[in-house]
Amino acid sequence: MTVHAVIRVPTEHDMRALGRRLAELLHAGDLVVLSGELGAGKTTLVQGLGEGLGVRGPITSPTFIIARVHPSLTGGPALVHADAYRLQSVAEIDDLDLDASVEDSVTVVEWGEGMAEGLTEDRLEVTISRADGEERSVRLTGVGRRWTDVSWTVST
Repeated sequence: MTVHAVIRVPTEHDMRALGRRLAELLHAGDLVVLSGELGAGKTTLVQGLGEGLGVRGPITSPTFIIARVHPSLTGGPALVHADAYRLQSVAEIDDLDLDASVEDSVTVVEWGEGMAEGLTEDRLEVTISRADGEERSVRLTGVGRRWTDVSWTVST
């Protein structure tokens, strides 16, 4: 596991822009595991991912729905957006059957650290923290062979 990039993200607009840029790196079969405190900007990043992937929206926090599927409007992969915040165990992640669609979709799991890693051996871990005040710092960590040769020229 190697940290490939740490990006400072000063505004909500920049977080969405980062999501659009990350979408350029993603394809069907990719798993993105998002972590960060409440209000860090996880859903805002996913909104940018959705825009970049060209999926049907709107993209909102799936905290109470647990998972939403956003079909592609452009012929690309669907975006499966899940939220593990209210889940108590890996078994509950298994109950969502995310593994059934992971090969055909880009799957993003908010609060998925320690729970979603079993869906596939390769994943992109995105950790959002507040550097100072409202500015965020986003750490991108590629895990597995899929992320070995990715060009990490992502910025906002």
